[in-house]
Amino acid sequence: MLLEALDRAPGDDRAERGAHRLPAPPPALRGRVVVAAVAIGAFAAAAAGQTLKAGASGDDIAPLSNTDGATAAFGVGGDSVTDAAAPEILTVAQVTDAGSEARKLTQSAQLIANRTAKIEAEKAEATRPKYVRPAEGVFTSGFGARWGTTHFGVDIAGKFGSPIRAVTDGVVIEAGPASGFGLWVRILHADGTVSVYGHMDSITIKEGAKVKAGDQIARMGNRGQSTGTHLHFEIWDSSGRKMNPAPWLAQRNVKL
Repeated sequence: MLLEALDRAPGDDRAERGAHRLPAPPPALRGRVVVAAVAIGAFAAAAAGQTLKAGASGDDIAPLSNTDGATAAFGVGGDSVTDAAAPEILTVAQVTDAGSEARKLTQSAQLIANRTAKIEAEKAEATRPKYVRPAEGVFTSGFGARWGTTHFGVDIAGKFGSPIRAVTDGVVIEAGPASGFGLWVRILHADGTVSVYGHMDSITIKEGAKVKAGDQIARMGNRGQSTGTHLHFEIWDSSGRKMNPAPWLAQRNVKL
């Protein structure tokens, strides 16, 4: 011992310092220490969770009765797979039939189109004229005495073949040949009056047809007892009496 002390250089205290150090633990022991520390941490976390739960409910803090779940959560133990949380069941959304949706869209579009067409038709019906001039041309002869006889209508001279139109809405009660008129058309209207059209070159409507004001019923001509191309137009009241068409038309805002 004395020799060893003499061999040391003065001020050399490395040996003295090393004499107070503990040898490093073996690797196996270090592994067990780490596992133990993890287990202690899991235990502490579980205890903290129980404490918070108890505090939230207002109950006294109860001691942990089972910490197996905590150790299993950290991968250091556990009984079986059943200790794991149950899987969440997700609801699968129902698949929509694209064809059905397309049909619904088509039906909706059709309903909108029908409604729009109905509105337009109602608007057109509300704004259309209810009485019109029966033909375009020049007023040439009125109602009353003429050439020693009575002229029971008015004459409108115009272009051969030009349209003759229904003066107002009604139903055609006669369309064909007539003595003195060559061809004529008679239309019965809602108030019982009858409009009469004569001397036409041709008829473009059939008996029984429903017409509206302005619908073409014939073409202007020179048939029957006529001195030129014109329309002979009469109005009969519901009793069959022949009236002057000029004031009847004027009352309905139609000028000859």
